[in-house]
Amino acid sequence: MTSVPAASPVHPPVEPYDHGLLDVGDGNRVHWEVSGTPRGKPALVVHGGPGSGRTPYARRHFDPERYRVVLFDQRNCGRSTPNASDPAADMRHNTTDHLIADMERLRNHLGIERWLLYGGSWGSTLILAYAQRHPERVSEIVLSGVTTTRRSEIAWLYGGAGRLFPEQWDRFRDGARQERTDERAAVPEGLDHRTAAALPLVAAYARLMESPDPAVRERAVIDWCAWEDAVLSQEPHGSPTPYADRPPLPRQAFVRICAHYFAHGAWLEEGALLRDAGRLAGIPGVLVHGRHDLAGPLGTAWELARAWPDARLVVIDDAGHKGSEAQRGEVRAALDAFAG
Repeated sequence: MTSVPAASPVHPPVEPYDHGLLDVGDGNRVHWEVSGTPRGKPALVVHGGPGSGRTPYARRHFDPERYRVVLFDQRNCGRSTPNASDPAADMRHNTTDHLIADMERLRNHLGIERWLLYGGSWGSTLILAYAQRHPERVSEIVLSGVTTTRRSEIAWLYGGAGRLFPEQWDRFRDGARQERTDERAAVPEGLDHRTAAALPLVAAYARLMESPDPAVRERAVIDWCAWEDAVLSQEPHGSPTPYADRPPLPRQAFVRICAHYFAHGAWLEEGALLRDAGRLAGIPGVLVHGRHDLAGPLGTAWELARAWPDARLVVIDDAGHKGSEAQRGEVRAALDAFAG
């Protein structure tokens, strides 16, 4: 359906009333915070990236008088330690299964029985993976910018989209030239060379981000962020360079974690989150997606809405991956409705 935006896109600013670092094992500590009211409906915000870190603005989607809002930084980003910008941080203990376990540990730590889950982009993938593992712990789900991190989605973002931005994609490819596999390998039938090259290219960037040479890592960060920005460059809302604009250390952590996850297909069986969407039966969901999202095309949200019996899809005609006032209004409207 087409959107009808809420009267006001967000609630007033609010500050957290509690926070801490949770020991999740393997030498990792996850930073968390809670805002709103202690007696409110529990909700967890699951940030994107992977590796973007929590965004304080996300608190404003929730009515602070009706929600107990939990934000956390996923492993190795934001205020969680160790930070992936430090080359000594061990990425072996950062996988989708680790993050699901961290969410459960945080829920138990805060004494929450069930919570609403809200997130977008990579956050939607992690929410779906968590909810399908622990459906009894989820009351409702609101997703904005739906992804399931299938290898086909990764191949589109880091390869197929190059058909729209060939000059920028060539620069992205050339940034990993020394790490790429043999270019003479045959292109699989039905795929153009960019799409076929996408997964090996992402793996090459993951190797670059593990280089002991800081100059190599910084060059990879610049090239990766330039490509991410190119994909979003036609969207009318938000900064024209949202990835390059990030501060140096968070940007390093983001690229290292992204490449690490996408080089492994997020450790998810291809198509599993859509195949197993029936496990979400009984959990009300709202999927809010921009029609012009090139980073995560609308098709994935459409497939999920068809596979999840209790989900409602809202398509935002003026939005892409960066969202819009109308998109934020729909998120607020969904969360207000679920507050009870």
